[in-house]
Amino acid sequence: MARQSGTVARAGRVRCQPLLGSTVAIVLLASAAVCGRASALSPKDDEAPETAALAAQEGRWAVTDTFRSKPDADPQRSTGLVADRRMVGSFLEETLHSAGETRPLRIDYLGYDAIAGQWRYVSIEARIPVAPMPAASFTRDPPERITLRFDPFVAPDIAPGWAGRTLRMEAVITRDGPDHEIKDQYFILADGSGVRWLAHRYDYRRER
Repeated sequence: MARQSGTVARAGRVRCQPLLGSTVAIVLLASAAVCGRASALSPKDDEAPETAALAAQEGRWAVTDTFRSKPDADPQRSTGLVADRRMVGSFLEETLHSAGETRPLRIDYLGYDAIAGQWRYVSIEARIPVAPMPAASFTRDPPERITLRFDPFVAPDIAPGWAGRTLRMEAVITRDGPDHEIKDQYFILADGSGVRWLAHRYDYRRER
């Protein structure tokens, strides 16, 4: 797949970075969602300890995804996934794909906004028909445990009872060392039940 250049905002200036399988429009959406008002960011954001913690995660990670479409559903386990991580300015870019392939399944960005004192994130999914999904932490969470709250969105028609309903989502990223991370995604479907369940668990292990 051809490599294309996207535009990513960083500390009030624009830089061009190559992104696998992305388009200019997608990267602009991602930049706007993650960076917000780029001109308001401190020029020393990339010196924050949170940014240093992100930079330490660069490299390739083996990923296993366990998915439940509803609270009592049997888990569906996907293996053979790979996440390539690199820093783009002060943001950690992650490209998730199947081992041996380059076509992205998901591209996301995680960064720390030192002015607002919160983490900012956006996920661009290629596996399901949804718009880029922005999220942010409510407080200054430590890098070892970050809780991100997403804007509600209309659920895609990928499971019974989902189509047309609003979905609320929260992600909890937990790191128990330099080589292992868990990314849990909790869902609440607007079906009247109000039940929160662990829908996705992504298990990351660094490849050495």
